[in-house]
Amino acid sequence: MEQKILTVHDHRRELDENRYVYAVLSRRSGGVSIGINLNPDKVCNFDCIYCQVDRTTPGRYRRVDLRVLEQELRDILGKARSGGLLEHPPFSAIPAPLRQVKDIAFSGDGEPTTYPRFKEVVELAIRAKDEAGLGHLKIVIITNATMFHRPRVRETLAVLDQHNGEIWAKLDAGTEEYYHLVDVTTIPFQRVLDNILEAARLRPIVIQSLFMKVHGVPPDGQEIRAYCNRLREIVVKGGRINLVQVYTVARRPAQDYVTPLSNAEVDAIAEAVRQIPLPVAPFYSGQE
Repeated sequence: MEQKILTVHDHRRELDENRYVYAVLSRRSGGVSIGINLNPDKVCNFDCIYCQVDRTTPGRYRRVDLRVLEQELRDILGKARSGGLLEHPPFSAIPAPLRQVKDIAFSGDGEPTTYPRFKEVVELAIRAKDEAGLGHLKIVIITNATMFHRPRVRETLAVLDQHNGEIWAKLDAGTEEYYHLVDVTTIPFQRVLDNILEAARLRPIVIQSLFMKVHGVPPDGQEIRAYCNRLREIVVKGGRINLVQVYTVARRPAQDYVTPLSNAEVDAIAEAVRQIPLPVAPFYSGQE
């Protein structure tokens, strides 16, 4: 499975004056994604060197007001149902094949599964989309998989299994050393691997992997082989992977020594994944 989709440079979290709910043209969704930001304080348990969130300035809001979030979500779903959302700049200018709402994504300024009321807000989103007549919309959890071992998060993922939910789990490395280099966290790599395997044994998941040059140097062949081995181990141990998204830096990263891979470098990693064999979708920097 190949996808070559526009890189979208404007990923602001605002839709008019919304606090928590926004909409973006998502290259990995293949259309417009309605985003829910459960981390407006910009606190995250990873500090990825490639992250586009500006953590040098504080978030505008320190907490999530679920009443406000629900109203924002219902408003934007109403616009999605009526078609009004896609008449709103910048969506009115995008190509027709991409001018459709594809999903509701929990993806914001931090790891969504760390939010204490995660299950409650997921259930809120399910109700809102069903009541808006958009029950077919996928709900995507874009996650670093660090919290899947928590019972409350497990319960929430099980709820999503019944309501067109999908996990997009981050895996940016094959070795512990490279994992800590790019994801910058105290959480052990093995926890991420164990959590991804457990989740993938229960339902098919998507793996999302961002690779980059660090100080001008891409991941070497040994690292990519280790990464492919981690994917292979998941499958051998009973995990199901529907798709691997291999992508690179598309917007300004947190660290200026992080730069994108070339298209050929992205393609080489994608080909290595394809040989596992697994379905892969490559995404490039600078696509217009």
